[in-house]
Amino acid sequence: MNIKRLILEGENVSLDFKKTISSAEKIAKTLVAFSNNRGGKLLIGVADDGTIKGVKSEDEEKYMITKSASQFCKPAIEPRFEEIYIDDKVVLVVDIPKSNVKPHYALTEDKKWWVYFRVKDKSVLASKIIVDVLKEGANETGQLIAYSDYEKKLLTYLELHGRITFKEYTKLTKSAHKKAQRIIVSLILAGVIIPHLSEKEEYFTAAS
Repeated sequence: MNIKRLILEGENVSLDFKKTISSAEKIAKTLVAFSNNRGGKLLIGVADDGTIKGVKSEDEEKYMITKSASQFCKPAIEPRFEEIYIDDKVVLVVDIPKSNVKPHYALTEDKKWWVYFRVKDKSVLASKIIVDVLKEGANETGQLIAYSDYEKKLLTYLELHGRITFKEYTKLTKSAHKKAQRIIVSLILAGVIIPHLSEKEEYFTAAS
């Protein structure tokens, strides 16, 4: 594994840097976000700007990660560890596999279990729609879409405007939240539309 080349890529949807693990509770968000997306690697001993600091005690870091994965992640996550020596410093590589038992929840500071999802270089709190997509996607049941007026209105709106929020969709179709949510989820799973999630907003676009 070429760690220096990996670091040059910068933090992204499947790569995160941590100088050290200060809290088993806080790192759980990143672990479940990776598991709920496509998996990823956590490089411990690397600063946010990519500077290689090295870890003081790889055993302590492994303990914190293992504790987080088993006690603060539900279902539990099984990370894999690798120690890489670079310029007389140790970088601990934590490999978090993509999960087939989604969604995973993290126990946060408010003592509640929340779902997180990896978006670009951030671990973002998942919306109810994303949680449903993760649940339904894990079942791997094929999505058969019957295009009623509700679906047609959504696709026509996207052709004209390029994007739509959930609130805009419920207003457009005058449909109840649960019904609108089911339609959005089924279209995402069928690959017809794509969700875009950030810390500030969530919207949907047509799949290209």
